[in-house]
Amino acid sequence: MTPQASRFQRFLLPGLAFKSAVIGGGYATGRELAEFFLPSGPWGGLAAITLSMVVWSVVCALTFLLAQQIRAYDYRSFFRHLLGRGWWTFEIAYLALIIVVLAVFGAAAGELASSMFAWPRIVGTLLLVVVITLVVQAGANAVERLFKLMSIFMYLVYALAACLILMRFGGASMSALSSAGPPEARWALDGLTYAGYNVFAAVSALLVVRHMLGRRDAVVAGALAGPLAILPAMIFYLCMLAFLPGVADAPLPSDLMLGQLGIPWFHWLFRLMILVALVETGVALMASVDRRILIHWQERSGREPGPLLRAGIIAALLLGAVVMADAIGLVSLIAQGYRLLAYAILSTYVVPLLLYASRELWTRRGLAFDGSVPPPPSPTGAR
Repeated sequence: MTPQASRFQRFLLPGLAFKSAVIGGGYATGRELAEFFLPSGPWGGLAAITLSMVVWSVVCALTFLLAQQIRAYDYRSFFRHLLGRGWWTFEIAYLALIIVVLAVFGAAAGELASSMFAWPRIVGTLLLVVVITLVVQAGANAVERLFKLMSIFMYLVYALAACLILMRFGGASMSALSSAGPPEARWALDGLTYAGYNVFAAVSALLVVRHMLGRRDAVVAGALAGPLAILPAMIFYLCMLAFLPGVADAPLPSDLMLGQLGIPWFHWLFRLMILVALVETGVALMASVDRRILIHWQERSGREPGPLLRAGIIAALLLGAVVMADAIGLVSLIAQGYRLLAYAILSTYVVPLLLYASRELWTRRGLAFDGSVPPPPSPTGAR
């Protein structure tokens, strides 16, 4: 806990950290939106997006609330309290999901580097690995500054994209909505599935929970996390409706839409924003892993691991994940890998968290620190 924390750090930074872990790869390019929301129809997609937002806010609020009260700023400490001896089941699902997500990033980074700079795809992938590793090793304060600055850039680019696309193709978007039938029956399942495999990002935001001063901070920050993370998706989804049906099967829907917009400089800027989003999400995920390594090493040896060792572990995980991208491909990874892992995250994280919160609220009328988990050491990586 940091008594001098600003309102931004207490209320908005957790949501931006959550958004940072959600937005990379498939979200920023529109591929995830096409995969999970367009099949439900225009109105069904909007309903599914709204449902995802509500789920994110509820789970983030409960996660931040519990983490703040037991002072768990890494996911291992958090799940040792939540799941007891079974905490390792979440770690398996979490690391598997990180590998799949980073593999998606490798595919997207290689594709963007090739289209923007005519570089070999492997160059873009390796640069992504290097930048993520360097930022994570720069410390917690550097990671938080990244969340703030890159979020401002991302929101501005999305807002400009919406203005340009809707000014020219807004009529087609409105026509798609007005002519659409009732939502497909699958919209609720798609919304829950999308929320389920992304909600793990709340765990990636545990590092910034140290700024919260009480339960009110945790609830407000959690409530804001859903809208902060979903707003760009909702805006981009409305833009995508103008390009049906072709956009539904496009590997990079953003490229299809901006190509038809015919503004080369903005097309390039949007691709740059996607690269920024890849870095941002990679940093959010790997910072949580780095924190896990630090706490475990301190418990085992009584000292911190060297920076080169931590950087080496992070780089190895990144490289191992992105190798999957060339072998499997972006669309297949999102369509097949994410859904299966979503159910694993729901069963090892969301369901236990909801049951725990229900029990605590019923028996104590509020989550309370019971002292069963010793407070982890202060974040020595904050520099």
